Amino acid sequence: MSLTLPPSAKIYLSLAPCDMRKGFDGLSAQVRNILRLDPFSGAVFLFRGKRGNRLKALVWDGSGLCMYAKRLERGKFVWPRSSEGAVRLSTAQMAMLLEGLNWKQAIVHDEVETPSLA
Repeated sequence: MSLTLPPSAKIYLSLAPCDMRKGFDGLSAQVRNILRLDPFSGAVFLFRGKRGNRLKALVWDGSGLCMYAKRLERGKFVWPRSSEGAVRLSTAQMAMLLEGLNWKQAIVHDEVETPSLA
């Protein structure tokens, strides 16, 4: 799965297991009703199935909803233990997640200092 996003992209990981049979309408309803977010905001919404080896992403690209899916042949996607709400990820964490790596080990810097030309 290859999603190229700017570092400023908003990425939400839905914590509750999702029925992987859901399509555009079902996932966007889950974003609205469970996460209380706008599925047409341009943010990326990630969902994982109960088995843990399937993932779907839903994103509005400005002209329509896009849905991406990935199934790991070995292992499971690393997911938080909580089953309510959502967690916000960085683009680097999402890239690790999509590769089946432990994104929780990524170090996220809230502020990056701009070097001075002294």
